[in-house]
Amino acid sequence: MLMLLTVSSCKKSLQDLTQNNNVPNSVPASLLFNGILNNMVDLPDGAYASSNQSSVVYQNTSNRAEIWCQYYIYNYNYYGNNTYDFDSGADYYTTIKNVMAMEAQATLAGSPAVNPYSALGKFFRAYFFSRMSLERGDIPMTQALQGLNALTPVYDSQKAVMIQCLTWLENANTDLTTLIAAGGNTLSGDQFFNGDLTKWQKVVNTYKLRLLIQLSKKTSDADLNVASQFNNIVSNPAKYPLMQSTADNLQYVFVAPNNFYPMNPNNFGQNGSRQNTSATYVGLLTQFQDPRVFVTAEPARDLVDNQHQSPTSFSSFVGADPGLDLGVMYNNAGLLKYSFINRKYYYSTYVGEPSIQIGYAELQFILAEGINRGWTAGDAESHYVAGIQASMQSYGIPATGSFTAYFYRPGSSDVTNLANYDTYPITTNWANYYAQPLVKYTGGATGLTQILQQKYLALFRHSGLESYYTYRRTGVPNFTTGPGTDNGQRIALRFKYPASERVANTKNYNAALTSQYGGNDDINGTMWILK
Repeated sequence: MLMLLTVSSCKKSLQDLTQNNNVPNSVPASLLFNGILNNMVDLPDGAYASSNQSSVVYQNTSNRAEIWCQYYIYNYNYYGNNTYDFDSGADYYTTIKNVMAMEAQATLAGSPAVNPYSALGKFFRAYFFSRMSLERGDIPMTQALQGLNALTPVYDSQKAVMIQCLTWLENANTDLTTLIAAGGNTLSGDQFFNGDLTKWQKVVNTYKLRLLIQLSKKTSDADLNVASQFNNIVSNPAKYPLMQSTADNLQYVFVAPNNFYPMNPNNFGQNGSRQNTSATYVGLLTQFQDPRVFVTAEPARDLVDNQHQSPTSFSSFVGADPGLDLGVMYNNAGLLKYSFINRKYYYSTYVGEPSIQIGYAELQFILAEGINRGWTAGDAESHYVAGIQASMQSYGIPATGSFTAYFYRPGSSDVTNLANYDTYPITTNWANYYAQPLVKYTGGATGLTQILQQKYLALFRHSGLESYYTYRRTGVPNFTTGPGTDNGQRIALRFKYPASERVANTKNYNAALTSQYGGNDDINGTMWILK
């Protein structure tokens, strides 16, 4: 009997012997789904949401999307800089593994082949693979994440990645249509839409239009049919529903006390003056006499207190040139020559504003751009206007009426106390604003520039690197360079590959560099999508 027991115990695998039955050995699809949602967001100030610690928001100093979009820049090199010395960017392969596990767990739980998790799994694949490709160019995709079966995956061309991502998005839309028609499908763990598949379908199709716009230089490619795909979505709203209002935004909402807005009363004393607004952003607002500047920024105190300019004069708002040497910028910031970010709007509470990842205002500018380019029929101006108005409404700015501007009083010590703010009534009149020659849509090449400028303003503190990508493919708005941006006073065009690829996947890594960038992992190399 002892021998039999010994033989039978030896038949157990190492996995069986090391399994701890006192802890969970599988994760439900809903929990994996929730973690994936947290991993997909780009939050203000380079923050990220933890996927395993109650969505707590953490700072991430390597994520400088707002700086690279020339929105909000450092003035003191002890805390950071404004250089375009790109590293390896985002790595979503682990998250995609979780997408695969989510789909598998949904099947193991008895879900049919087409279920909410499998449908959104296609969207997530498109979302994460396309984002990594937009940063680097060619990437491992087809052979990626196969474990021991493909330890050294080949790199798929960027064109192949984009074609596959567009196919995934098409299939996700088809599956969601089936699920919505059938009814009764549940999606647990959804912090964004509480399981509403109709809203997710709008996100899928809106993201597909975003991806097609990123391919604006590839309209002659017959394998992509960019304009035709764009038109097919826009002209078939029943088949491809799109966002209808800001209520459809895919956005991350901050809730105290678990996930504070990255800028809040707790870190105001340390962070409040280490950065200031950029001239690229503030300059457009003041050039357009745009009331959003009174919500997102504050007047330069030197101009108000020493030069005695009106705090509500557009000329009192001054951003710093991102290309300035940081020593010069630090000195000017100390003399209060720049506009800081608005303390009332961004620092006075723990919840700030929702962080929009894919939004209605952006969609309106995408539609306007597509119509302007001749990809589909429609009224570009109406979408252009809708995008501007949606952005203004998100700040509580009425089309015609008034609102109160709050500017933090120098020397105050409590950013939460409204008594420490000077307040000013701001009158708005949409007709007067839109009648300005620089604002009113004119069509043609000038109209396209107007669309892209207003899109840039609307994405302030939202949607990660989207404004950088728009600049990279169009040159709008004008990004400035200088000693402060480094990289030979150039705006970098791509991120590097992870350093581990040089060692773990040398052959395919070198082949990818040779086929794209002359054999160098060059941040100034031009990827396929930009040619």
